[in-house]
Amino acid sequence: MTPGLKRFFASESAGGIVLAIAALAALIISNSDWAGTYHAFTQIPGEVRIGGDWLVLAKPLIVWVNDLWMAVFFFLVGLEIKREFVSGELAQRSQAVLPAIAALGGMAVPALIYAAINWGDPAGLRGWAIPAATDIAFAIGIVMLLGSRVPTSLKVFLTAVAIIDDLGAIVVIALFYTHHLSPVMLGVAAVCLLVLFGLNRARVMRTDVYIIVGLVLWTCVLKSGVHATLAGVATALFIPSDDGRGHSPAEALEHGLHPWVAFLVLPMFAFANAGVSLRGLDPADLLHPVSLGIALGLLLGKAVGVFGSSWLMIRLGLANKPSGANWVQFFGVCVLCGIGFTMSLFIGGLAFTGLGADYETRVKLGVLGGSILSGVIGTLILMRKSGR
Repeated sequence: MTPGLKRFFASESAGGIVLAIAALAALIISNSDWAGTYHAFTQIPGEVRIGGDWLVLAKPLIVWVNDLWMAVFFFLVGLEIKREFVSGELAQRSQAVLPAIAALGGMAVPALIYAAINWGDPAGLRGWAIPAATDIAFAIGIVMLLGSRVPTSLKVFLTAVAIIDDLGAIVVIALFYTHHLSPVMLGVAAVCLLVLFGLNRARVMRTDVYIIVGLVLWTCVLKSGVHATLAGVATALFIPSDDGRGHSPAEALEHGLHPWVAFLVLPMFAFANAGVSLRGLDPADLLHPVSLGIALGLLLGKAVGVFGSSWLMIRLGLANKPSGANWVQFFGVCVLCGIGFTMSLFIGGLAFTGLGADYETRVKLGVLGGSILSGVIGTLILMRKSGR
Protein backbone atom coordinates (compact mmCIF):
# COMPACT_ATOMS: atom_id res chain seq x y z
CA MET A 1 0.00 0.00 0.00
CA THR A 2 1.36 3.40 -1.00
CA PRO A 3 2.03 6.06 1.67
CA GLY A 4 -0.68 8.24 0.12
CA LEU A 5 -3.26 5.45 0.38
CA LYS A 6 -2.24 4.79 3.99
CA ARG A 7 -2.75 8.46 4.80
CA PHE A 8 -6.16 8.34 3.10
CA PHE A 9 -7.39 5.44 5.20
CA ALA A 10 -5.92 7.02 8.32
CA SER A 11 -7.78 10.26 7.67
CA GLU A 12 -10.88 10.93 9.72
CA SER A 13 -12.59 12.10 6.54
CA ALA A 14 -12.04 8.80 4.73
CA GLY A 15 -14.88 7.01 6.50
CA GLY A 16 -17.36 9.68 5.44
CA ILE A 17 -16.14 9.51 1.84
CA VAL A 18 -16.53 5.72 1.67
CA LEU A 19 -19.97 6.00 3.29
CA ALA A 20 -21.04 8.57 0.66
CA ILE A 21 -19.76 6.36 -2.17
CA ALA A 22 -21.69 3.36 -0.82
CA ALA A 23 -24.93 5.37 -0.52
CA LEU A 24 -24.51 6.86 -4.00
CA ALA A 25 -23.82 3.41 -5.46
CA ALA A 26 -27.02 2.05 -3.88
CA LEU A 27 -29.03 4.97 -5.27
CA ILE A 28 -27.61 4.55 -8.78
CA ILE A 29 -27.96 0.75 -8.91
CA SER A 30 -31.51 0.78 -7.53
CA ASN A 31 -32.49 3.10 -10.40
CA SER A 32 -30.76 1.09 -13.13
CA ASP A 33 -31.38 -2.18 -14.94
CA TRP A 34 -29.64 -3.84 -11.98
CA ALA A 35 -32.42 -2.86 -9.57
CA GLY A 36 -33.72 -6.43 -9.36
CA THR A 37 -30.26 -7.76 -8.63
CA TYR A 38 -29.80 -5.12 -5.93
CA HIS A 39 -33.06 -6.11 -4.24
CA ALA A 40 -32.17 -9.80 -4.50
CA PHE A 41 -28.79 -9.05 -2.91
CA THR A 42 -30.39 -7.39 0.11
CA GLN A 43 -32.67 -10.41 0.53
CA ILE A 44 -29.96 -13.11 0.43
CA PRO A 45 -30.98 -15.55 3.19
CA GLY A 46 -28.62 -16.33 6.04
CA GLU A 47 -29.15 -18.82 8.86
CA VAL A 48 -27.42 -19.69 12.12
CA ARG A 49 -28.51 -22.93 13.74
CA ILE A 50 -27.21 -24.17 17.10
CA GLY A 51 -28.19 -27.53 18.62
CA GLY A 52 -30.59 -28.54 15.87
CA ASP A 53 -33.72 -26.50 16.44
CA TRP A 54 -32.65 -25.22 19.88
CA LEU A 55 -31.54 -21.85 18.47
CA VAL A 56 -32.37 -20.83 14.91
CA LEU A 57 -31.70 -17.36 13.52
CA ALA A 58 -32.86 -17.11 9.91
CA LYS A 59 -32.87 -13.65 8.33
CA PRO A 60 -32.25 -11.95 4.97
CA LEU A 61 -28.99 -10.06 4.52
CA ILE A 62 -30.49 -6.61 5.14
CA VAL A 63 -31.82 -7.73 8.55
CA TRP A 64 -28.46 -9.28 9.50
CA VAL A 65 -26.83 -5.97 8.60
CA ASN A 66 -29.35 -3.91 10.56
CA ASP A 67 -29.45 -6.18 13.63
CA LEU A 68 -25.94 -7.68 13.91
CA TRP A 69 -23.60 -5.45 11.94
CA MET A 70 -25.16 -2.33 13.41
CA ALA A 71 -24.75 -3.84 16.87
CA VAL A 72 -21.01 -3.67 16.15
CA PHE A 73 -21.43 -0.01 15.23
CA PHE A 74 -23.33 0.64 18.47
CA PHE A 75 -20.61 -1.24 20.34
CA LEU A 76 -18.08 1.25 18.94
CA VAL A 77 -20.42 4.14 19.82
CA GLY A 78 -20.57 2.79 23.39
CA LEU A 79 -16.78 2.70 23.57
CA GLU A 80 -16.58 6.28 22.27
CA ILE A 81 -19.20 7.50 24.74
CA LYS A 82 -17.35 5.86 27.63
CA ARG A 83 -14.00 7.32 26.59
CA GLU A 84 -15.41 10.83 26.24
CA PHE A 85 -17.07 10.73 29.66
CA VAL A 86 -14.08 9.08 31.40
CA SER A 87 -11.15 11.01 29.94
CA GLY A 88 -12.28 12.99 26.90
CA GLU A 89 -14.06 16.23 26.08
CA LEU A 90 -17.08 15.34 28.24
CA ALA A 91 -15.13 14.40 31.37
CA GLN A 92 -15.47 17.87 32.91
CA ARG A 93 -18.82 19.57 33.41
CA SER A 94 -17.57 22.84 32.00
CA GLN A 95 -16.61 21.10 28.76
CA ALA A 96 -19.76 18.98 28.50
CA VAL A 97 -22.46 21.56 29.21
CA LEU A 98 -22.50 23.33 25.81
CA PRO A 99 -22.53 20.23 23.55
CA ALA A 100 -24.98 18.49 25.91
CA ILE A 101 -27.54 21.30 25.75
CA ALA A 102 -26.90 21.73 22.01
CA ALA A 103 -27.55 18.02 21.43
CA LEU A 104 -30.79 18.15 23.44
CA GLY A 105 -31.98 21.18 21.48
CA GLY A 106 -30.92 19.44 18.28
CA MET A 107 -33.12 16.46 19.14
CA ALA A 108 -36.16 18.33 20.47
CA VAL A 109 -36.71 20.92 17.71
CA PRO A 110 -36.54 18.48 14.75
CA ALA A 111 -38.92 16.13 16.58
CA LEU A 112 -41.37 19.00 17.18
CA ILE A 113 -41.21 20.11 13.53
CA TYR A 114 -41.85 16.55 12.35
CA ALA A 115 -44.70 16.08 14.83
CA ALA A 116 -46.32 19.38 13.79
CA ILE A 117 -46.28 18.40 10.11
CA ASN A 118 -47.60 14.89 10.80
CA TRP A 119 -50.10 15.84 13.49
CA GLY A 120 -53.34 13.91 13.13
CA ASP A 121 -51.71 10.90 11.46
CA PRO A 122 -50.99 8.24 14.12
CA ALA A 123 -48.95 6.12 11.70
CA GLY A 124 -46.88 9.07 10.49
CA LEU A 125 -46.21 10.25 14.06
CA ARG A 126 -44.31 7.03 14.71
CA GLY A 127 -41.38 8.61 12.86
CA TRP A 128 -40.98 11.63 15.17
CA ALA A 129 -37.44 10.61 16.20
CA ILE A 130 -36.09 10.11 12.65
CA PRO A 131 -34.79 13.69 12.13
CA ALA A 132 -33.37 13.91 15.66
CA ALA A 133 -30.11 12.10 14.81
CA THR A 134 -26.74 13.28 13.45
CA ASP A 135 -24.46 11.10 11.32
CA ILE A 136 -21.05 11.54 12.91
CA ALA A 137 -19.12 9.97 10.00
CA PHE A 138 -20.57 12.31 7.35
CA ALA A 139 -20.49 15.45 9.50
CA ILE A 140 -16.94 14.94 10.75
CA GLY A 141 -15.85 13.91 7.27
CA ILE A 142 -16.98 17.26 5.85
CA VAL A 143 -15.31 19.42 8.51
CA MET A 144 -12.09 17.44 8.14
CA LEU A 145 -12.16 17.98 4.36
CA LEU A 146 -12.63 21.71 4.96
CA GLY A 147 -9.40 21.71 6.96
CA SER A 148 -8.35 25.02 8.50
CA ARG A 149 -11.62 26.70 7.48
CA VAL A 150 -13.13 25.02 10.54
CA PRO A 151 -11.41 25.82 13.88
CA THR A 152 -10.33 22.83 15.97
CA SER A 153 -12.67 23.92 18.75
CA LEU A 154 -15.67 23.52 16.40
CA LYS A 155 -14.52 20.07 15.32
CA VAL A 156 -14.38 19.08 18.99
CA PHE A 157 -17.82 20.65 19.57
CA LEU A 158 -19.35 18.79 16.61
CA THR A 159 -17.85 15.48 17.72
CA ALA A 160 -19.19 15.92 21.26
CA VAL A 161 -22.67 16.89 20.01
CA ALA A 162 -22.77 13.87 17.70
CA ILE A 163 -21.70 11.49 20.47
CA ILE A 164 -24.30 12.84 22.91
CA ASP A 165 -26.80 12.70 20.04
CA ASP A 166 -26.02 9.01 19.60
CA LEU A 167 -26.55 8.48 23.32
CA GLY A 168 -29.93 10.17 23.02
CA ALA A 169 -30.83 8.00 20.04
CA ILE A 170 -29.96 4.89 22.05
CA VAL A 171 -32.34 5.99 24.82
CA VAL A 172 -35.09 6.75 22.28
CA ILE A 173 -34.73 3.32 20.66
CA ALA A 174 -34.86 1.59 24.05
CA LEU A 175 -37.92 3.51 25.25
CA PHE A 176 -40.03 4.01 22.12
CA TYR A 177 -39.11 1.38 19.55
CA THR A 178 -39.36 -1.79 21.60
CA HIS A 179 -42.25 -4.21 21.05
CA HIS A 180 -43.59 -7.60 22.21
CA LEU A 181 -41.26 -8.13 25.16
CA SER A 182 -40.26 -11.62 26.27
CA PRO A 183 -39.80 -11.69 30.08
CA VAL A 184 -37.73 -14.90 29.90
CA MET A 185 -35.24 -13.51 27.38
CA LEU A 186 -35.07 -10.21 29.27
CA GLY A 187 -34.26 -12.19 32.42
CA VAL A 188 -31.44 -14.06 30.69
CA ALA A 189 -30.18 -10.76 29.26
CA ALA A 190 -30.15 -9.32 32.80
CA VAL A 191 -28.01 -12.27 33.90
CA CYS A 192 -25.58 -11.50 31.07
CA LEU A 193 -25.36 -7.89 32.28
CA LEU A 194 -24.59 -9.13 35.79
CA VAL A 195 -21.84 -11.34 34.37
CA LEU A 196 -20.37 -8.36 32.51
CA PHE A 197 -20.56 -6.29 35.70
CA GLY A 198 -18.81 -9.08 37.62
CA LEU A 199 -16.06 -9.32 35.00
CA ASN A 200 -15.51 -5.57 35.24
CA ARG A 201 -15.44 -5.57 39.05
CA ALA A 202 -13.03 -8.52 39.02
CA ARG A 203 -10.83 -6.43 36.70
CA VAL A 204 -10.77 -9.00 33.95
CA MET A 205 -8.78 -7.32 31.18
CA ARG A 206 -9.28 -9.79 28.33
CA THR A 207 -11.68 -8.08 25.95
CA ASP A 208 -12.51 -11.33 24.13
CA VAL A 209 -14.24 -12.59 27.29
CA TYR A 210 -16.52 -9.54 27.30
CA ILE A 211 -17.26 -9.98 23.60
CA ILE A 212 -18.28 -13.63 24.06
CA VAL A 213 -20.69 -12.67 26.84
CA GLY A 214 -21.82 -9.77 24.66
CA LEU A 215 -22.73 -12.15 21.83
CA VAL A 216 -24.90 -14.16 24.23
CA LEU A 217 -26.43 -10.88 25.40
CA TRP A 218 -27.08 -9.86 21.78
CA THR A 219 -28.92 -13.13 21.11
CA CYS A 220 -31.06 -12.72 24.24
CA VAL A 221 -31.88 -9.09 23.47
CA LEU A 222 -32.74 -10.03 19.88
CA LYS A 223 -35.20 -12.65 21.13
CA SER A 224 -36.55 -10.36 23.89
CA GLY A 225 -38.22 -7.77 21.67
CA VAL A 226 -35.76 -4.98 22.56
CA HIS A 227 -33.70 -3.96 19.56
CA ALA A 228 -30.54 -6.08 19.48
CA THR A 229 -28.18 -3.18 18.75
CA LEU A 230 -28.59 -2.00 22.35
CA ALA A 231 -26.63 -5.08 23.45
CA GLY A 232 -23.60 -3.58 21.70
CA VAL A 233 -23.78 -0.39 23.75
CA ALA A 234 -24.34 -2.27 27.02
CA THR A 235 -21.37 -4.56 26.42
CA ALA A 236 -19.07 -1.65 25.56
CA LEU A 237 -19.82 0.19 28.79
CA PHE A 238 -18.38 -2.69 30.85
CA ILE A 239 -15.04 -2.90 28.99
CA PRO A 240 -12.34 -1.67 31.43
CA SER A 241 -10.92 1.78 30.77
CA ASP A 242 -7.68 1.27 32.69
CA ASP A 243 -5.71 -1.86 33.56
CA GLY A 244 -3.71 -0.06 36.25
CA ARG A 245 -0.56 0.04 34.12
CA GLY A 246 -1.45 2.97 31.89
CA HIS A 247 -3.16 0.83 29.25
CA SER A 248 -6.84 1.08 28.32
CA PRO A 249 -8.40 -2.13 26.96
CA ALA A 250 -11.48 -0.12 25.91
CA GLU A 251 -9.47 2.42 23.90
CA ALA A 252 -7.31 -0.29 22.33
CA LEU A 253 -10.44 -2.12 21.22
CA GLU A 254 -11.96 1.13 19.95
CA HIS A 255 -8.90 1.93 17.83
CA GLY A 256 -8.77 -1.59 16.44
CA LEU A 257 -12.49 -1.66 15.64
CA HIS A 258 -12.84 1.80 14.11
CA PRO A 259 -11.46 0.97 10.62
CA TRP A 260 -13.75 -2.06 10.34
CA VAL A 261 -16.80 0.01 11.25
CA ALA A 262 -15.80 3.00 9.11
CA PHE A 263 -14.85 1.05 5.99
CA LEU A 264 -17.06 -2.04 6.17
CA VAL A 265 -19.97 -1.93 8.63
CA LEU A 266 -21.33 1.56 7.90
CA PRO A 267 -20.76 1.44 4.10
CA MET A 268 -22.52 -1.94 4.03
CA PHE A 269 -25.42 -0.50 6.02
CA ALA A 270 -25.59 2.47 3.65
CA PHE A 271 -25.47 0.27 0.56
CA ALA A 272 -28.18 -2.07 1.86
CA ASN A 273 -30.51 0.70 3.05
CA ALA A 274 -30.02 3.73 0.79
CA GLY A 275 -31.39 2.18 -2.39
CA VAL A 276 -34.64 3.91 -3.30
CA SER A 277 -36.24 3.77 -6.73
CA LEU A 278 -37.00 7.19 -8.20
CA ARG A 279 -38.76 5.75 -11.23
CA GLY A 280 -42.28 7.04 -11.56
CA LEU A 281 -41.81 9.16 -8.47
CA ASP A 282 -44.70 11.54 -7.97
CA PRO A 283 -43.92 15.07 -6.70
CA ALA A 284 -46.54 14.36 -4.05
CA ASP A 285 -44.15 11.77 -2.58
CA LEU A 286 -41.58 14.50 -1.95
CA LEU A 287 -44.20 16.63 -0.22
CA HIS A 288 -45.74 13.81 1.79
CA PRO A 289 -45.85 14.78 5.49
CA VAL A 290 -43.43 12.00 6.43
CA SER A 291 -40.82 12.97 3.79
CA LEU A 292 -41.32 16.69 4.38
CA GLY A 293 -41.24 16.33 8.17
CA ILE A 294 -37.95 14.43 8.06
CA ALA A 295 -36.30 16.78 5.55
CA LEU A 296 -37.36 19.99 7.32
CA GLY A 297 -36.59 18.46 10.71
CA LEU A 298 -33.03 17.74 9.61
CA LEU A 299 -32.42 20.95 7.65
CA LEU A 300 -34.21 23.53 9.81
CA GLY A 301 -34.80 21.70 13.09
CA LYS A 302 -31.19 20.70 13.65
CA ALA A 303 -29.80 24.11 12.75
CA VAL A 304 -32.32 25.98 14.91
CA GLY A 305 -32.15 23.49 17.79
CA VAL A 306 -28.37 23.19 18.03
CA PHE A 307 -27.54 26.83 17.27
CA GLY A 308 -30.44 28.32 19.21
CA SER A 309 -29.80 26.40 22.43
CA SER A 310 -26.06 27.05 22.16
CA TRP A 311 -26.54 30.77 21.53
CA LEU A 312 -28.84 31.03 24.55
CA MET A 313 -26.36 29.23 26.82
CA ILE A 314 -23.50 31.46 25.68
CA ARG A 315 -25.54 34.68 25.99
CA LEU A 316 -26.63 33.70 29.51
CA GLY A 317 -22.99 33.16 30.48
CA LEU A 318 -23.57 29.47 31.22
CA ALA A 319 -21.09 28.31 28.57
CA ASN A 320 -18.30 29.71 26.42
CA LYS A 321 -18.33 29.98 22.65
CA PRO A 322 -15.78 27.61 21.04
CA SER A 323 -12.48 29.48 20.90
CA GLY A 324 -11.26 30.90 17.61
CA ALA A 325 -14.66 30.53 15.95
CA ASN A 326 -17.00 33.27 14.72
CA TRP A 327 -20.78 33.03 14.74
CA VAL A 328 -20.99 32.27 11.01
CA GLN A 329 -18.65 29.30 11.38
CA PHE A 330 -20.52 28.17 14.45
CA PHE A 331 -23.84 28.30 12.60
CA GLY A 332 -22.34 26.40 9.65
CA VAL A 333 -21.31 23.54 11.93
CA CYS A 334 -24.79 23.54 13.48
CA VAL A 335 -26.30 23.17 9.99
CA LEU A 336 -24.02 20.16 9.38
CA CYS A 337 -25.67 18.50 12.37
CA GLY A 338 -28.65 18.05 10.04
CA ILE A 339 -26.83 15.25 8.21
CA GLY A 340 -28.79 12.43 9.80
CA PHE A 341 -28.11 9.69 7.26
CA THR A 342 -27.09 6.47 9.06
CA MET A 343 -28.93 6.84 12.35
CA SER A 344 -31.98 8.45 10.73
CA LEU A 345 -32.35 5.58 8.24
CA PHE A 346 -31.89 3.13 11.10
CA ILE A 347 -34.58 4.73 13.29
CA GLY A 348 -36.84 5.06 10.25
CA GLY A 349 -36.63 1.31 9.72
CA LEU A 350 -37.70 0.74 13.32
CA ALA A 351 -40.46 3.36 13.29
CA PHE A 352 -42.38 2.03 10.29
CA THR A 353 -41.76 -1.69 10.58
CA GLY A 354 -44.62 -3.57 8.95
CA LEU A 355 -46.23 -0.51 7.32
CA GLY A 356 -45.12 -1.28 3.78
CA ALA A 357 -42.74 -0.04 1.10
CA ASP A 358 -44.41 3.38 0.77
CA TYR A 359 -43.23 4.44 4.21
CA GLU A 360 -39.77 3.05 3.54
CA THR A 361 -39.54 5.16 0.37
CA ARG A 362 -40.77 8.29 2.18
CA VAL A 363 -38.20 7.81 4.94
CA LYS A 364 -35.36 7.44 2.44
CA LEU A 365 -36.48 10.46 0.42
CA GLY A 366 -36.73 12.61 3.54
CA VAL A 367 -33.43 11.47 5.01
CA LEU A 368 -31.50 11.78 1.73
CA GLY A 369 -33.04 15.17 0.90
CA GLY A 370 -32.57 16.69 4.34
CA SER A 371 -29.06 15.28 4.79
CA ILE A 372 -27.84 16.40 1.35
CA LEU A 373 -29.23 19.92 1.76
CA SER A 374 -27.75 20.21 5.27
CA GLY A 375 -24.37 19.04 4.02
CA VAL A 376 -24.30 21.37 1.02
CA ILE A 377 -25.60 24.47 2.84
CA GLY A 378 -23.41 23.87 5.89
CA THR A 379 -20.35 23.47 3.65
CA LEU A 380 -21.12 26.66 1.72
CA ILE A 381 -21.51 28.62 4.97
CA LEU A 382 -18.20 27.31 6.32
CA MET A 383 -16.42 28.16 3.07
CA ARG A 384 -17.35 31.82 3.44
CA LYS A 385 -14.75 34.19 4.86
CA SER A 386 -16.30 36.57 7.32
CA GLY A 387 -15.35 38.70 10.25
CA ARG A 388 -15.87 37.69 13.84
